[in-house]
Amino acid sequence: MGESMAKSGFLVAAVLLSAAFPAVGAENQAPKLPSDAVIPTTAPPVSEGAPPVASPNIEEVHVEAPEPRYVAPTLRDSIGRIWAPVLINGQGPFRLVLDTGASKSALLPRVARALNIPMQATAMRVHGVTGSADVSTVTIQQLEVGELLMGTSTLPIVPDVFGGADGVLGNEALGDKRISIDFRRDRIQIMRSRSERPTAGLSKIPLKLTRGKLLSFKTKIGAVATTAVIDTGAQRTIGNQALRTALNRRARNVTQEEIIGVTLDVERGDNIRTPPITMGKATITGARVTFTDTAIFEHWQLTEEPAVLLGMDVLGTLDILIIDYKTQELHVRFRGPAAPIGRLRDTRIQDRE
Repeated sequence: MGESMAKSGFLVAAVLLSAAFPAVGAENQAPKLPSDAVIPTTAPPVSEGAPPVASPNIEEVHVEAPEPRYVAPTLRDSIGRIWAPVLINGQGPFRLVLDTGASKSALLPRVARALNIPMQATAMRVHGVTGSADVSTVTIQQLEVGELLMGTSTLPIVPDVFGGADGVLGNEALGDKRISIDFRRDRIQIMRSRSERPTAGLSKIPLKLTRGKLLSFKTKIGAVATTAVIDTGAQRTIGNQALRTALNRRARNVTQEEIIGVTLDVERGDNIRTPPITMGKATITGARVTFTDTAIFEHWQLTEEPAVLLGMDVLGTLDILIIDYKTQELHVRFRGPAAPIGRLRDTRIQDRE
């Protein structure tokens, strides 16, 4: 996309969510509980194809095809994605956006129809970065992918802002899991963590697990100390105003981005090229960040200090991304010289070793 063009897209990292079932005789009253959970609003836009064929074994997905079915890297003309093939009530697989910034999974209406599960009206209130809404819910009996197994759970039904996916896989059941994503091979594995060390060629980045399994680490953007949040559900990287002020990023070479939340309300931010971002032993150059103080920064108490939500535009430039919730570590392999550089976006990763 040209930098001089105004752009719009699904850029939100997450929405705040609280839920309560209406009391008897109060069917038309919206629940009024404080927010205590987080689900995402977006995934990279792709054309929605035919639903994937059910498979009895989805512990590992390895698809050799011109168009990746689940895991796709960030290229010059597209932003990466991480979808997980999930069985719900033994049916599927359904493609759910893996979102490390989401504390609650969510489904689209078409999934409920496919499963023949009745939706319960106005049973949950969703508070998004751009607004709030009362949404229906469904109760599922089981959700399974790899070694992740969830029992009976009530999930919100949200609008289709996921670019072809069937919903969201949140982090509510990932506390002891290890997620391995291979962008080259279109492969995702979710398994129990056995506290493995990084294998040869992988770099380790210690993580801090706070605020409802939020994955973050300390980094520098230019000379500015910054809290970076790993958000695989965000299409683009979002920074708060404290970071913009610290970087002294004035309004030059700016494009406007539209942020569309799960409630379909729209908010705008300034998309600006940033100084190099340190990520472990590597430096990310050429990245662009959309600056806006969305409600998610306030919810996570990240308005006073410089903070950035690393989205798939940056994370998708890796070769391998491993998230270990048990050891609170990120293991990454950066793209080497064999990567199709001509097809990559302007963002570059340079390993300092």
